[in-house]
Amino acid sequence: MDFQIGDKVVYPNQGVGIIEQVSTRNVTGQPEMFYLLKLNSSSLRVMVPTTNVINVGLRRVSKTREIGGILDYLQKGHVKAPQDWKGRFKENSEKMRTGSLQQVAEVLKSLLMLNQVKPLSFREKRMLDRAWALLVDEIAIARGLDKQAVETNLVKTLTKSHLKVSLPS
Repeated sequence: MDFQIGDKVVYPNQGVGIIEQVSTRNVTGQPEMFYLLKLNSSSLRVMVPTTNVINVGLRRVSKTREIGGILDYLQKGHVKAPQDWKGRFKENSEKMRTGSLQQVAEVLKSLLMLNQVKPLSFREKRMLDRAWALLVDEIAIARGLDKQAVETNLVKTLTKSHLKVSLPS
């Protein structure tokens, strides 16, 4: 996948960033092309070898049509029953690492459902917060909205699926 300077991309488990530079570096003794991207959420800069884009999971920001599907899933989609803590955490961690917005939404919804039954562990609470932030960030960029408007919309969408949700503080 080829990106150009100025393209908005998603770096899995880190969020949306923008390609700032495409350059050649000699890191391993051979010249190699890199994308330099700046992450929106943390302002960190990350260099990704162009040959490693697929392995890393770097992808373009979701289209509006895809966002609609995600919101529909959050409102009406089914979540499979959670298994034991260790297996659930491993499965959710793998989903978060894929960079797929659909899988991040699945993690968010399953953890919200679990949270209604029992308190989440510290690590699961952090994962829930991370999933929330990743969804809000990408939807805001994809739809050209501010994050607060996206958060309000997500709360309304999730409430329709009978999940109790409040805006993160």
